[in-house]
Formats: sequence, C-alpha cells, structure tokens
Amino acid sequence: MDKKAFRVTDDFGKGVRLDVFLCRQIREFTRAQFQRFVDKQQVTVNGDFRKSSYVLRPGDLIEAAVELPPPEPLGPQFIPLDVLYADAHVAVINKPSGLLVHPGAGRNFGTLVNALLYHYPEVRGIGPEDRMGIVHRLDRETSGVIVTARSLKAYQELKRQFKSREVKKVYLALVWGHPSESEGTIDLPIGRHVHHGQKFSVETRRPRVAITDYTVLRRFSEFSLLEVRPHTGRTHQIRVHLAAIGRPVAGDRIYGPRKSRREIPRLFLHARKIGFRHPETGEWREFEAPLPADLERFLETLD
Repeated sequence: MDKKAFRVTDDFGKGVRLDVFLCRQIREFTRAQFQRFVDKQQVTVNGDFRKSSYVLRPGDLIEAAVELPPPEPLGPQFIPLDVLYADAHVAVINKPSGLLVHPGAGRNFGTLVNALLYHYPEVRGIGPEDRMGIVHRLDRETSGVIVTARSLKAYQELKRQFKSREVKKVYLALVWGHPSESEGTIDLPIGRHVHHGQKFSVETRRPRVAITDYTVLRRFSEFSLLEVRPHTGRTHQIRVHLAAIGRPVAGDRIYGPRKSRREIPRLFLHARKIGFRHPETGEWREFEAPLPADLERFLETLD
C-alpha cells in the first residue's frame, strides 16, 4: 500500500474538495476512484475520516493510503516513427507532440519506448527496463529531435556525453511578451516546487544548477520567437526558466497564464537541433527537425 501525505496551506489546496485535491495531486487515479478510496476510509484528514465533498482548510493534513495499479507488461507496439537517421548504434527520431518518451504511473503503452521495441527489438535490455534505448527525454507536449541508443556501447557513451554537457541542444520557443534584451543567459537553480510537488520551480528547497541561453529571433505584437540553448537538462528547465523571467512559453498550461487571449494549438516548444559525437566513430553529427505544421501555421497568424 502506497501512502502519501499533503499539508494544505493558504496557497495550496485551500477551498478545494477533498476528492478534487487528491485527483490533482496523484495523477494515477481518477476522481471516481478517489471517491471510492474515501468511502473505504483509506483517506484521512487530520486523522479523521471525511466525505469526498469535504472542503479543505489551511493546516489540514491529508493522508491517503492507496494502492497503485500493477503496471502492464512493457512490450513492442506499432507506432509510426519519423526517423531522421539510423544506423546500428543510434536512431535519431523526430518526436511528435503528444508522444510520451517512456512509461510512467502504471502506463506501459503508447510511448517511444514501445515504438523502439517494435522497430528496433535490439534495444531490449539496453538501459533501465522502463527506458530501454532512452538517453535523454523531451516533455510529452514538446516536439522535435531526440536521439536513442541501439547498442549498449552507444547508450553508455551518449549518457556520458549528456552528463558532461557535451551535447548541443537547440530549441525554438514562442513566448509571451518581449525579453528586455535580444539575447541572454538564465542562470537560476531548479528543483521541485516548495508546495506543488509535481511542478518544478526556481523556488525550491533542493536547488540544482540550471543554465539556459536564449536569442530573440523575431518579435511579434504579443509574442517573441526565441532560439533556446539549455546547457543542463533539468526537468521542464526551459519552461521554468522562461516563466521565471516573466516570459512563459505560449500554450504552457502548467507554467503559463491560466487564461489566454489567443487560441494556441499546444505548447509552443520544439527541439530543433541536436549535435553529438557518434558513439562508434567519434565524428561530430548534427540533426535538425523542421518546425511542425501546426506551429508553423500559428506563426503565420501573428503580426
């Protein structure tokens, strides 16, 4: 049984129904499932059993003893891949927005790992069981170029290059507003948010070094198109850093404005280019993924 605890504060959970709060904080279950957990007295508030409709107050301590569903067996799945380059050692993929890179939270299907197991069965056993062939990741909504390993040697060497920050990564991001400078560096440590554990923030108790360079490519009336070059690889780094300087990525429902004046198709963040030394030959190689059609069309609507 997996037990989780949360403390309600003035800006975290106050005024929210118990079942709604749990559904937001523990994504593995639905609201209906949490209502059943509450009915079965698997959830307490300050040590007492409450109804799902209980409205949370500052200071409330919520403890939920819930059992995570067993993961489905991880196996191959036919998912079409846009392969930019492949040889016996690496496969460079143009990942579409919406495709998870690896399984998580009991979901073992519909991911890039499943696709790799189908197209390149030799990746089985290369890396952790839930991340076979994966040497770095992109957020689910982020599109663009990602390199994967097809051999153990490639996996180990590419992981080394990412760890030592030898890999070149270039993104395109459309942000709200206009940075005060045409180029700059954001050097702000990142860690889990002090109150919202599923988010990342520059306000954290466990900061880790995070550095991002950016250059303004074009300014529109409401937006700016940036080339972004992260030197580190923290989770949500680009999104957190740009939000921290008051320029959140357009379409970002987590770190951006809750309400938008424009209908944006999705998170406007695209991994445009990656460069690394080939793990077998040592040759420097660069690969580029064009801006997807949905983002290109949105740019054409801007003035």
